[in-house]
Amino acid sequence: MIKVLFLLISIVITHVTSFAQANEKFGISLSNAAVELTKIRVVYDPKYYSLDYPNGDLPANRGVCTDVIVRAYRAMGIDLQKEVHEDMSQNFHLYPNNWGLSKPDRNIDHRRVPNLMVYFARYGEELTITNNPDNYLPGDIVAWDLGGGLTHIGIVINKRSIDDKRYLIVHNIGNGQEISDCLFSYRIIGHYRYPKK
Repeated sequence: MIKVLFLLISIVITHVTSFAQANEKFGISLSNAAVELTKIRVVYDPKYYSLDYPNGDLPANRGVCTDVIVRAYRAMGIDLQKEVHEDMSQNFHLYPNNWGLSKPDRNIDHRRVPNLMVYFARYGEELTITNNPDNYLPGDIVAWDLGGGLTHIGIVINKRSIDDKRYLIVHNIGNGQEISDCLFSYRIIGHYRYPKK
């Protein structure tokens, strides 16, 4: 009986360790994809675009904060345009109605922070919001309230601040796709890991 118990404990530990390693590996890969985006000069452009579907994107030199997220995940083989559109088509009532729409719009829905927050909470891990920098790991998605009804979103990357106390963020807050030490610069309203493993 004791041998069986030890065997079961060993299997659980192995599974948990494999799960943690897979999560960490994906997070580092997503972080690397986000860092690659900063090598492309992008003009901040919140204009509405008609996009191809699936895998539609703005011109490579245009974008906003959500486009950083969408492009980084595309590099990982995940099309958030398609994923968000399909979920909103089935569950439109679960998403914010901030824009007066009566149905999903595959051109813009994935480019809105509140929609990404709902999607990540539904299909990823919604993590606790804390002031502890150790809780924010490479590949995590963080959303902020900038005040005045403005929201923002970025990706935690595998590069650390000058004082080595926290990871940096890839985002686009108006200066193009950039790396910033801004994790706690704004009020955090969302913290996610997607996809859920």
